[in-house]
Amino acid sequence: MNLSPKKNILKVKPYIPGKPIDEVKRELGLKTVIKLASNENPYGPSPRVVRAMTDAGKHVNRYPDGACFYLRQELAKRLKVKEDQLIFGNGSDEVIVLAVRAFVSPGDEVVIAQPSFLIYEIASLIEGAKVKAVPLNNFRYDLAGMKAAIGPKTKIVFIGNPDNPAGTFIPKAELEKFIKSVRRDILIFLDEAYFEYVHAKDYPNGLDFLKYKNVIVTRTFSKMYGLAGLRVGYGVGDPVVIDILNRLREPFNVNSMAQVAAVACLQDQAYYRNIAKSVEKERAFLYNAFEDRGLRYEESHTNFILVRVEKDSSVVAQGLLKRGVIIRDMNVWGLKNYIRITIGSSKENKLLIKALGEVA
Repeated sequence: MNLSPKKNILKVKPYIPGKPIDEVKRELGLKTVIKLASNENPYGPSPRVVRAMTDAGKHVNRYPDGACFYLRQELAKRLKVKEDQLIFGNGSDEVIVLAVRAFVSPGDEVVIAQPSFLIYEIASLIEGAKVKAVPLNNFRYDLAGMKAAIGPKTKIVFIGNPDNPAGTFIPKAELEKFIKSVRRDILIFLDEAYFEYVHAKDYPNGLDFLKYKNVIVTRTFSKMYGLAGLRVGYGVGDPVVIDILNRLREPFNVNSMAQVAAVACLQDQAYYRNIAKSVEKERAFLYNAFEDRGLRYEESHTNFILVRVEKDSSVVAQGLLKRGVIIRDMNVWGLKNYIRITIGSSKENKLLIKALGEVA
């Protein structure tokens, strides 16, 4: 073949998602498989959301509203922001990609933490950026190191708060001090995919930093709201930044069923508050189970937990897979003795602990 892709693309290691449940059942001939690999909501969307999706299914012969009119109205009202401060994406991942496409040229620099969400690096490499990765310090962001990594060619600094895969967060005072110190011609990208799970008093609401015009905040309906299969997320920022991103966005990037479901999620907060309580209860159960087995873990403010195992994480992951438990092997992140476990339902977590006792 004579086709030649961009050289930057060949530098990218493709993102490998967690295996689907049905695939594992087919491959291993298992009847029962649980997936605790992709930080999904194990309880699913609320009945109200399902009803809204069922109704929306009658109209999928039409293109969706490219402006997400009703979702935009509902979200702007709840977040107390202006409608032109919002951009919607096919998951918040798409907003990450749009930001890099908009502001990064070949030879520019992007600063990230290491390890952190893989899409930050993948999107940046595709655009020809030099990625400056600053190691986490005890699984927490080294903001001083990230500040030192900023140079004349830096265009974006990515901050996951809380971060994936560590599950830790940056306190409000520390984050604001950092934001104030960064040049205004650098986009500070605050990824708050796990915002709805955090209840710590010193956890900052990224929207409070929108007074700094170079800050954008993204959130998603894939995690707490249980719409991972529909792919809908959003970004909030200065209207000028949002206008730039909208120029790159595909016209119908958020499907009609996703829009309707997201509105219904926002209107059914009681259901999701109960899910948050269930996650807290199950997180405590897993902490106790890990401690009983002598396994170290990082205290998490998300719906997943980073766990250190004595064996190579790939061996543990394969052992769990054979027992019908899908978790995330952290070798891809350079953490050979770590696995990441999504907090599942009570039944799923008990099955996990039983299987973990056999292989870890």
